[in-house]
Amino acid sequence: MKIHFLGAAGTVTGSKYLIETQDKNILVDCGLFQGLKELRLLNWNNLSFSAAKIDIVLLTHGHLDHVGYLPRLVKEGFSGHIFGTAPTLEVAKIILEDSARIQEEDAERANEKGFSKHKPALPLYDAMDVKKTLPLFYPQPLDEWIEIGKEIFCRFRYNGHIIGATFIELKIKEKIIVFSGDIGKEPDLLMYPPQKPEKADVVLIESTYGNRLHPDDAEERLAEIIKHAATKGGTIIIPSFAVERTQMLMYLLWQLKKKGTIPDLPVYMDSPMGKGVLGIFEHNPSWHKLPLEECMEMCKDIRLIESIQETYKLAASTQSKIIIAASGMATGGRILTYFVQYLGKASSTVLLVGFQAEGTRGRALLEGAKEIKLYGKMFPVKAKIENIEGLSSHADQKGLIAWLSELKSTPTEIFIVHGEQYSSVALKNKIKEIYDWNAAIPKLNQVSEFKDWN
Repeated sequence: MKIHFLGAAGTVTGSKYLIETQDKNILVDCGLFQGLKELRLLNWNNLSFSAAKIDIVLLTHGHLDHVGYLPRLVKEGFSGHIFGTAPTLEVAKIILEDSARIQEEDAERANEKGFSKHKPALPLYDAMDVKKTLPLFYPQPLDEWIEIGKEIFCRFRYNGHIIGATFIELKIKEKIIVFSGDIGKEPDLLMYPPQKPEKADVVLIESTYGNRLHPDDAEERLAEIIKHAATKGGTIIIPSFAVERTQMLMYLLWQLKKKGTIPDLPVYMDSPMGKGVLGIFEHNPSWHKLPLEECMEMCKDIRLIESIQETYKLAASTQSKIIIAASGMATGGRILTYFVQYLGKASSTVLLVGFQAEGTRGRALLEGAKEIKLYGKMFPVKAKIENIEGLSSHADQKGLIAWLSELKSTPTEIFIVHGEQYSSVALKNKIKEIYDWNAAIPKLNQVSEFKDWN
């Protein structure tokens, strides 16, 4: 048995882990690289393992860095089944359709404005590639062993984080590999606590926040930032991931307004994906804690922006307001339209509420960039930049350590993935301190072989 680390090894994005056995080749997650240019360029390379030889893809959840490479995989020759929970596949459909649209628009804009060195600029994949991918989706239940090959079974288990998210147990003969996916935090406003694995011979565990603890005053900080920003009469812009984070922010802001904790500013949610995900929340009530009545009341109070024309009109408005828009790391999407309008205004506030990967605009703002590149031009940053870590949907170091707590015996191997180097090293050291277990941090395209896998 071999494990190929095809993504999210030494970095947060691009999750792809290939399990090569005598009977089947199984890809767990199929995400896009994001952030640094050298990482994004990897999306254009063919995988080091033939896509046509992959038999099945298992998805932990629907975020772009876990599903965004699927249409490209199909273009390269993959034709097998794609398994995930029903909400995960619903989220993935929305994410992939939006990703294709953004890539097509970016390529069109680059060709029109001439700011790409590629002639012509092309999308990584388009809407037709997504259309060819969706028929390969097969929803799977929670907590049931599913046979996918000779003496090979998989099981999806609830993991918090976002709606539909799971960790995956892969049983090969009598041994088990556990893929953590992205582990949710507890307590969480919308999601239930993640389950924990009880048996694992090999563990791949994420380390996004492996080096830090979330503060427990996030709600108070959010209220303070909004109250202060409102005194300047400006606009508060919140780049947000369309899945879970946007819904959580909507719910939190709605509650704060109801309590009178923050000023009664109009709140706008400008994310076609975010609206679609609200629908997934509505017809998958067992997956989350958001009551349907409150969801409906919240949606009446928060204004949903539909068309790009409405986006332009809202961006031009001088009214003091709160705008939630994708994408969460400001790598694309409608948030860029608001950046063009508001980044150069000292009365504006940009509030970052999630992890910002290296090489993204969000990370640049977090690190104090004085100007940002948008649509091929540089724009000055005069807006106030704020950051709240406690609103992330990822477990912190304490949560990651707790997630391992129910394992009944020491795993043969622990691989720390999905983290920047300093986060992965910190988690490795903490696992050694708490459990006295050794862990490894694999490199991109590393292949680990298990010769005695019987």
